[in-house]
Amino acid sequence: MADRKAAVTFKRPAWLAGPRLQLMLAGFLLGNLIAVWLTALQPSSPYYYPKHYAYRELTASNGIKLYTIQTVPQNIVLKHITSNVTHTDEVGINGGFFWEGELLSIAVMNDRPLKGEQGDYGSGWYNIDYPKGTLVWDEITRRFSVQVVQEAGELKVTDKQHYWAQGGISMSLQDEAHWVRQALAEDLPAFDEQRLRSGVIYDQSQSLWLIVTDTPATAEQFRTAVLELAGRSKGVDGVFLDGDGSSQMRSVQKQLKGDSREVYQMLALRQK
Repeated sequence: MADRKAAVTFKRPAWLAGPRLQLMLAGFLLGNLIAVWLTALQPSSPYYYPKHYAYRELTASNGIKLYTIQTVPQNIVLKHITSNVTHTDEVGINGGFFWEGELLSIAVMNDRPLKGEQGDYGSGWYNIDYPKGTLVWDEITRRFSVQVVQEAGELKVTDKQHYWAQGGISMSLQDEAHWVRQALAEDLPAFDEQRLRSGVIYDQSQSLWLIVTDTPATAEQFRTAVLELAGRSKGVDGVFLDGDGSSQMRSVQKQLKGDSREVYQMLALRQK
């Protein structure tokens, strides 16, 4: 008599049956889709959030679009460069004025100019030709100020080894009646011409806002847009920086190259 092999049957576990299995499969697929999406995010994505600064865009009521980087003053380092800002590895914007590689605006860290020695022409020790608005961060008092000076030696700070100063042209955000006269006295270039513009302001909390526009604007139009930003951010004061083709920004969200020219100084972030 032939042996009969016992029939073997497999019973599906209860947890694999019905709606529970469908939910598990759906969760698995959703998790994989999210992982792929996060991996695909590039630094230029508007959904990329850096830790050490905030990036914002504002279109003012006059149509001027501002691109801004907000950070703390301790996170700023002034740098001498010889390239377009977008060609560096830095996050930041262009700095003060220059000519043929010489720095024409104060650019000083802890009483040392960025290029050369104290008193050297083009080193960043002087605002060339006239006393001009200079944004000063006093590390001891932890306060900003805008001081109109011609050389870094005139700056009033608590400790010369603990400050930085960026020269430009006074914006005079709290002096609507006299800002034009002051800016012209400081020889702001192309005042009434449609040019690209850059600037830097601070707010009541002593945060710093680096600002660039890719919309050609007069000085007044740019300042008006900045005032709208200042109204929202409780901005206090600041300075115009070099503009036109020198108006440049590099961040993980935005790159503005001006007219592609080289610049020779920038405000960069220590931590990005």
